[in-house]
Amino acid sequence: MRMNSITKLNVLTLVFLSFLLASCQDKNQKNTENQNQPEFQNKGHELVYEMVQKVGDFSSLADKKSVEYTYTYVTADGGTDISQEKYLFDGEYSYGRYTTHERTLPQFEGDIEQGYNGTEYWLKHNGEVITDEEALTRVKFNRPTNYYWFTMMQKLLDPGINYEYIGERPINDKEYHIVKISFDSPDDKPTDTYQLYINKETSIVDQFLFTVVDFGVEETPYLMLLDYEKIDGLLIPTKRKYKASTWNADLSDEGWITVNWTDIKFDTGITKDDFEK
Repeated sequence: MRMNSITKLNVLTLVFLSFLLASCQDKNQKNTENQNQPEFQNKGHELVYEMVQKVGDFSSLADKKSVEYTYTYVTADGGTDISQEKYLFDGEYSYGRYTTHERTLPQFEGDIEQGYNGTEYWLKHNGEVITDEEALTRVKFNRPTNYYWFTMMQKLLDPGINYEYIGERPINDKEYHIVKISFDSPDDKPTDTYQLYINKETSIVDQFLFTVVDFGVEETPYLMLLDYEKIDGLLIPTKRKYKASTWNADLSDEGWITVNWTDIKFDTGITKDDFEK
């Protein structure tokens, strides 16, 4: 009888300790999540944060170290660029080998290579280094732009970003939150503006408006439509098309420009040496 009482007491003690341990672990997990969660500027900031958690945050992307893929860009009149892109996420190193470049530096016949090695932008044509400043200006636009488009969703939580919640709107039987994105400019130069349409049901961006200040696209934005593909645990917007629009997302009569990313491979073993000219 005494042994039964002691056994019951031990069992109750073990149950209590197990409950206490589980409670502490749950509390620690919640504390960690709260530490990782930023202090939100407003509702727009919070919606963007939730979207990034859905597609995969930057730490999830950075853990993959690098990416290689085929980039295909086709203008409304059929002008085509095809490049083999490589990026290192640490340092934002960027490389592209263009086997077709009817839109980008078409004056060079044959393959061209563009690179950013962390300090310098460079260009090569058929293996020879090109130093023409006008051509290098295009490289200085292409390299960070291509990298940014690939990492855009994750980088929407970078420092120096301002969020404004515009409101709600139905489009094609779907309900959207609309969030305006603008960027701090230390030298007061004009910067691009984005307007995200975040699907209420999925929490991802189905489309967004954007400007391209470097090419004079400011008053009349483009509207970009996105289709996602799940690759190695991340939702990647691999199929895109865009055309001129209004800030109310009313499309122009112009043809679509399409951008597709295919054969995406992460953590390919490339190093900083692969980005030297």
